Amino acid sequence: MHDINNQHGHIMDKFSPKALEQIAAYFKVLADPNRLQILSLLREGELNVGELAERCNSTSANISRHLSILSQHGLITRKTQGTRAYYQLTDNSTYALCKLVCENITQKINAQKDAFN
Repeated sequence: MHDINNQHGHIMDKFSPKALEQIAAYFKVLADPNRLQILSLLREGELNVGELAERCNSTSANISRHLSILSQHGLITRKTQGTRAYYQLTDNSTYALCKLVCENITQKINAQKDAFN
């Protein structure tokens, strides 16, 4: 586990209130399980709305709504090929963040299991 405090102060001290609002909005986008599933699927490669709807067991309208939110926050990009639009991750930093959180949660769950065994 990394220590987020260092001799130069806490990283959050460097951000203005406006910047912290933007950071909170970013995390709010990631707080939806449907959007996390979409991001996970897009990590494997670009997909269109229909493909995502099928893999998420959801409607195209619902997936489109989530894609719009992800796109507005710069987490995904849209590329048109013929009559279809394909979506892809903007970069791997979001996936790296999600992976870090998932690993942390897995460690906590395993520690809780060990405590009761």
